[in-house]
Order: sequence, then C-alpha cells, then structure tokens
Amino acid sequence: MENINRIIVLGISGSLRAGSITRRAVDIALTGAQEFGAETQHIDLLEYDLKFSDLGAPVTPDNVLRLRQKLQSTHGMILGTPEYHGGLSGVLKHTLDLMGFKEFEGKMLGLVGVAGGKMGAANSLNSLRTVGRSLHAWVVPEQVSLPEAWRMFDDAGQLKDPEITEQLKEIGRQVARFAYLHQSAESLDFLRKWELGPDNPGGETR
Repeated sequence: MENINRIIVLGISGSLRAGSITRRAVDIALTGAQEFGAETQHIDLLEYDLKFSDLGAPVTPDNVLRLRQKLQSTHGMILGTPEYHGGLSGVLKHTLDLMGFKEFEGKMLGLVGVAGGKMGAANSLNSLRTVGRSLHAWVVPEQVSLPEAWRMFDDAGQLKDPEITEQLKEIGRQVARFAYLHQSAESLDFLRKWELGPDNPGGETR
C-alpha cells in the first residue's frame, strides 16, 4: 500500500433505494481506493434533498451549494448508476446538472453501472463517460457493468463473484492512483521540466 495523504475519493450512487445494489457496488469500489491509501466517503444524496429547480434561478439553494463545496474538496469520484430504460438514473443526472466545471474539472472519475437485465449498463456508462468529458474530468479507462445485478449479491448483501469484486476495487484503485499522480509534486515537477526542455535537435518537422 502506498501512503497518499489527503487524496480524497468520494462515491455517489444514483439510487435512493434502501439497500440499493448500486450503493453496494460503489462501496466496494471505494474499498479499492482505501486499499491504495485514499480517504473515502460515500455521499448520500438523500441528505441533500436536491429538488428539481430552475438551473438559471438567481438564488442557488443552500443544499446545492453544500454539495458543490463537498465535491470541490475531492480529488476523485466514483459514480454509480442503475440503468433505467437504456439510460442513467434521473437522480444522478439531476445531481450532475446542478454541478459544473468547478466540481469536476481535472478530477479523476470512475464509473459503475448496475442493470436488472442481461444486457448490462453499457448505455448509462457511455452517457456518464460523455458527461465526464464534457465537465473536463479525467474518466479512468476501466469501468464495471453488472448485468442481472440482483443475482450477484447474497442475502447478507455481499457480492458473490470475487472476480467482479476485484474489478470494482480496481476502479477505486485507478481513481486514487491517477489522482495521486495528478497531484504529486514529483509528477508536476517532471511536467514543468519537460515543458522547459531543449528544442528538438533534429530541426523542424516537415
């Protein structure tokens, strides 16, 4: 394990259902970030009561400002969504609509999708990847889709397939690892030296 002090990774589940499978999957991914040494927290959207409102309203509700401040303090996020009718959940989409570049730009983003059917959550994951790019986040290469997710957990709420458990943890590890590299003084110093390097001795390219 590496010591990466003050790298913070937050998890957000797009399901408000009690005992949500999506939340369980995001929690497993967060343990991967913990294993890498990051501080983690699962954001419970019920605590923010994000009612539908006019995004252009002159006054922003306090709970929206509170969530924005929370996300601005993090280095990476893991977003989980159930797939409904071929797309991400309305709960998560509304949450993302209330956020902006200050909350996501330059942050590492890991994606988890949960579906009740055999086709999995590919559509919602593709939509989330597009949203992440639009907000200038760094979406990590790996993502996990859980088809027929209701079959995958036992009565105690534990994921039965160790391979999928490892895939979810790897999402968290990648978010924490890339966030560390993005924030580390060594990496930033390397980039500065690279930018100040000598001109190409071979002359102009043609």
